Amino acid sequence: MTVVATLPSVRLTDVSVGYEDLPVLENVDLMLLPGSLTAVVGPNGGGKSTLLKLIAGLLRPWSGQAEVFGAEPGAHARSVAYVPQAEVVDWSFPVCAGDVVMMGRYPRLGPVRRPGARDHAAVAEALEQVGMTKFARRQIGALSGGQRRRVFLARALASEPDLYLLDEPVTGVDHATHVDLMTVLDAEARAGRTVIASTHDLAAAAHHFRSIVAVNRTIVAHGDASLVLDTDVLLRTYGGHLLFVGDRAVLIDDAHHHDEPPAGVVHHHDDEGGTPGRRP
Repeated sequence: MTVVATLPSVRLTDVSVGYEDLPVLENVDLMLLPGSLTAVVGPNGGGKSTLLKLIAGLLRPWSGQAEVFGAEPGAHARSVAYVPQAEVVDWSFPVCAGDVVMMGRYPRLGPVRRPGARDHAAVAEALEQVGMTKFARRQIGALSGGQRRRVFLARALASEPDLYLLDEPVTGVDHATHVDLMTVLDAEARAGRTVIASTHDLAAAAHHFRSIVAVNRTIVAHGDASLVLDTDVLLRTYGGHLLFVGDRAVLIDDAHHHDEPPAGVVHHHDDEGGTPGRRP
């Protein structure tokens, strides 16, 4: 590992953050240790993506203290791999899957170095981990949605980070891809790296992750992954957007809300958008 393994990977103390004059997260306290495999769950608009951007250093806290490996977010940028939910990509651009994965090595290369044997080996290993070796020379736009997700995770793997921040990494993929990608992330966590991934799939969060952070404008709950199935936690996280059928809680779709009030629960994305900025 490239940072001190005894430090908490993430420590947030009474943090508030938002976009322009719109608060999204307030009074957030959170500590995550190396080797954790954590799902971030909550309603669409509750702040899941904002939390990842804060940890990645893309947003500065309005108040409170945020630390990643003992320093302010962004200070250890080479040790952090952030994979947003929606990649801004020109799918017609003549770049192949292997080239995209090599981009994960660029921060280690510097402005003038060319990829060497170690870089090519890291790319080959990452492609193999996600089952994309035979597609290494395939143009990125010619890949399916699930294959593209595999490639972007491979890019993160190739960067050899200590902390993964993944926004909905398995949303919309087939079951086999879901299982494959979660197997890779589990292995990374067992190797001592920290994995934080947002997800709307509560069953998957309980099954594939070891801990959860339930978010709705603040940290509602943080603990063992089984908490995601706790009725009280669900009610406090999703509020009136839970419908009880017998002894089961069902989430109600509301596809029109983002990280601005009021918050609903959806089964696809949590892209806040907005312009990062400090509250006046």
